[in-house]
Amino acid sequence: MALCQGALLRVQAVTTSSGVDSGIVRTLRFGFFPAPIADRLPDVVRRVKWAEANGLDLIGIQDHPYQRRFADTFALMAHLAAVTQRITLFPDVANLPLRGPAMIAKQSATIDLLSGGRFELGLGAGGFWDAIAAMGGPRRNPRESLDALREAIAVVRALWSDQRGLRVGGEHYALTGVHGGPPTAHDVGIWIGGYGPRMMRLIGELADGWIPSMAYLPPTALPERTALLEDAAVSTGRDPATIRRIYNISGTMQDRVEPDPKAIRGPLEYWVEQLSTLVTEHRMDSFVLWPRAEDEDAQLERFTLEVAPAVREAVEG
Repeated sequence: MALCQGALLRVQAVTTSSGVDSGIVRTLRFGFFPAPIADRLPDVVRRVKWAEANGLDLIGIQDHPYQRRFADTFALMAHLAAVTQRITLFPDVANLPLRGPAMIAKQSATIDLLSGGRFELGLGAGGFWDAIAAMGGPRRNPRESLDALREAIAVVRALWSDQRGLRVGGEHYALTGVHGGPPTAHDVGIWIGGYGPRMMRLIGELADGWIPSMAYLPPTALPERTALLEDAAVSTGRDPATIRRIYNISGTMQDRVEPDPKAIRGPLEYWVEQLSTLVTEHRMDSFVLWPRAEDEDAQLERFTLEVAPAVREAVEG
């Protein structure tokens, strides 16, 4: 998977929870998580263009097709690819049950080609099953959803291979002789959003990245999940340090520290301390901010111009 622009995060002789030392060199990246609200799309486009112009590296777009106020995530990313030049786009995360892996593969390859290699695939097993079923999608239990995700990863990668006569067996998804393609512009990573023990083992075995959200998995819970991921990676002969760790974060830049297990609330120094710790102690390498709606522009500006440069300096120094 190609490295995106951003400060180099040098992970030298870092011992993982599985006892594996790594000398991986990768980028420390920062991003923005705009809500794809249909009647506010001009603001989304404006903020994304501003974020790119001022040094952010990633744009993550949530994918909830059943949300009546939301525009389509993949169509929006295609448009954002057309109005930007450098920033990387990814669904945070794509709704597998409603989209299906074959079309996800086709859409992802298309956006990657249009953007010149600036797309990564964030993928989820699904949630909000009542809403998914109401829109005509399947209703799956946890085991079924995880098995479907495993099959989907195989389908997506097969279709990106540009091979002919593809055959991939599966209970939920299968290919029975279809020709693959188009190939992507670069080696697109598959980043998985998830939390449970079986999901963490799947990520360690198969994924290129992990996308947890602070609102669902606070920093205190990261070590346990990371251990599961890294043990699974080692058991399959992978270096766990090659797996990206993209943390969706929320909070407020404010004068007073306000402890919150699911958000960061405090002044610049507090943000730098919290994020630097997440890098050095928990090996997170990317942070995507979901700012509060009432002062989104101000929070995005402070995160981009103050927090991101200060964290880069603290980690590199």
